[in-house]
Amino acid sequence: MIKTIKGGLSGEGFKIAIIASRFNEEITSNLIKGAVLSLKQNGVSEKDITLYYIPGAYEIPSVLESVCRKNNDYKYDGILTIGCVIKGETAHFEYISSSVSQNINLIASKYSMPVGFCVLTTYTDEQAEKRSQIKDCCSENNKGYEAGESLIETINLMKKI
Repeated sequence: MIKTIKGGLSGEGFKIAIIASRFNEEITSNLIKGAVLSLKQNGVSEKDITLYYIPGAYEIPSVLESVCRKNNDYKYDGILTIGCVIKGETAHFEYISSSVSQNINLIASKYSMPVGFCVLTTYTDEQAEKRSQIKDCCSENNKGYEAGESLIETINLMKKI
């Protein structure tokens, strides 16, 4: 018989940091709203959410590492990363997307920190808008909301390990 351990969606008492890019702010602000809604609906108190605004997605890993390194001071249970990179006419999209996602993963692993990943990488503005809707916000139409739920579930699971 396989023993199954699940995380659960109760975020009561959790302290969460959100590191969010200002670049493509119309999209990222909706992702932040979705994430905060998800966290609050699952028991995280608004007073226990700290939002760090940064210029762009490229800066997420360095701020993430700094927050993880200083986490003994902050006592965060998890960190949510939010950004949006939309393909343009150059290879810049590929370099940013790859670097950001790989480094977020490495830092989360290095510090054994639950990290929610919500850095949209889309080919068009329309694709980004479709993934960041705020009207009737839920995990199907707002990736920030979905990332918030995933983060809470991961925190709960890691606390059981």
